[in-house]
Amino acid sequence: MQVAEMDLHPKSEERVVPSGGPAEDRATPATYREPSRLARLLSFRNISAIYVFVVIFVIFSIWVPHTFLSGDTWRALISSQAVTAMLAVGLVIALSAGAFDLSIGATLGFGSIVVAWLLVQRGIPMVPAIALTILAGAAVGLINGLLIVKARIDSFIATLGMSSILLAMIAWISSQQQIPGLSNSFQKLGTTEIFGLTLPVYLMPAVALIAWYVLELTPVGRHVYATGGNTEAARLAGVRTSAVVALALVFCGAIAAFSGLLVTSALGTGDPTIGPSYLLPAFSAAFLGSTQFRGGRFNVWGTVLAVYVLATGVKGLQLAGAPIWIPDLFNGVALLLAVGLAKYQGTAARAGAVKRLLRMNRT
Repeated sequence: MQVAEMDLHPKSEERVVPSGGPAEDRATPATYREPSRLARLLSFRNISAIYVFVVIFVIFSIWVPHTFLSGDTWRALISSQAVTAMLAVGLVIALSAGAFDLSIGATLGFGSIVVAWLLVQRGIPMVPAIALTILAGAAVGLINGLLIVKARIDSFIATLGMSSILLAMIAWISSQQQIPGLSNSFQKLGTTEIFGLTLPVYLMPAVALIAWYVLELTPVGRHVYATGGNTEAARLAGVRTSAVVALALVFCGAIAAFSGLLVTSALGTGDPTIGPSYLLPAFSAAFLGSTQFRGGRFNVWGTVLAVYVLATGVKGLQLAGAPIWIPDLFNGVALLLAVGLAKYQGTAARAGAVKRLLRMNRT
């Protein structure tokens, strides 16, 4: 299934003012336009996650103030969610091109175990091992892309099958055992602190900034969004949609593998079980992020914001003594609500375009 089928990529509409109509239709004074623009920017529909964050913050500040407001709690939360945010950014690239990558959690786990295997059991130096791990993730993405665009397998099925294959490979490489013995220099990638925050917190915005720039400010990004919005229309317009989907999945896989090696660095051991737990938070954040800032379109900064809003809610519930299964419940509910809201926004955007067209025809 393509993302386009879920109506998550409404086409941007330019406001067309009919000529020859009343003066108030032909020109709107700047004094009226600016407040209207500001109202849209600050509306709940545009930045609902920020308002939700404020509510969550107030509730838990009153409920469990001694632990929730602790600086240690917030430093730990920001550091622990950096990898999830990076993984979600990679997922945004694939989703923007119209592909659901259900193997992204397994790809993170694959990168996590491969880098430990290369470093410890093969004795490969750190820099080449990191490069090979990222290339392995890119190869996984390429295979996913070829299965989708060449073999014509639905992205759900292709990536779900790949996820199972990767989990089997992880079990084979690790013999279902942790791989300890990582060097201190490698562990510093995930544990070095700058101003109280670990290094991945600073690497994540760098990855997000690159992804944002490519998606929002380059012709490549426009091709990605066009492909995800309407593959056939993009193809007829001259976009090489097959290449776009394949490359989006390549970058998604590379970022997932890089995220995995950062997890291994932070843990100090290769753990064959960590990958699947990242899948649901990444998807929840990507879909919730699509409802922020861009009106139903997958975007980088909305996704990063969503990661930390969801993590704040989960952390508050945990500090309040909620059961251990709360994170799965919270992220599952958030995913369902986010998908519903994103679909509603897409439908509303198209309905608004139709209404504007009808008003133009009446004038």
